[in-house]
Amino acid sequence: MDFKITSKEEMDTLELAQNIESEKFPNMVLCLIGELGTGKTVFVKGFAQALGINETITSPTFNIVKEYDGGELPLYHMDVYRLEDEKKDSIGLTDYFTKGGITIIEWSDLITDELPEERLEIYFRFIDENTRSIVLKPYGKMYEDICDAVL
Repeated sequence: MDFKITSKEEMDTLELAQNIESEKFPNMVLCLIGELGTGKTVFVKGFAQALGINETITSPTFNIVKEYDGGELPLYHMDVYRLEDEKKDSIGLTDYFTKGGITIIEWSDLITDELPEERLEIYFRFIDENTRSIVLKPYGKMYEDICDAVL
């Protein structure tokens, strides 16, 4: 079952992220999918802030992975937009899924074969300049429970 919300401003996206963070657990995987500028990195900022991370969050476009250890759990923020197929194994992306932290992947639709079976996919779509449609698609009972709890 998919869950849909409308974000009318950036604050709505931040609040959604903070609500999902309140249901966090070790090895949580969140997959963010959407065009440039739809709010993926805004979501990560809200999640990181709720997690207690005080560092500035930026999209790790050229780094592929940024690790933040200053919160309640480690946060592994990935942007796989520029990831080349031959580098997937050398970076060890799948290792992050079981390191005890939270993995948030921007552009995760580009690595679907690498993703764990249980995860939460979050789709961001433009409605207009300020408004976004956000659809949450849970894979697995824990992620269904999160959607039920926060929406």
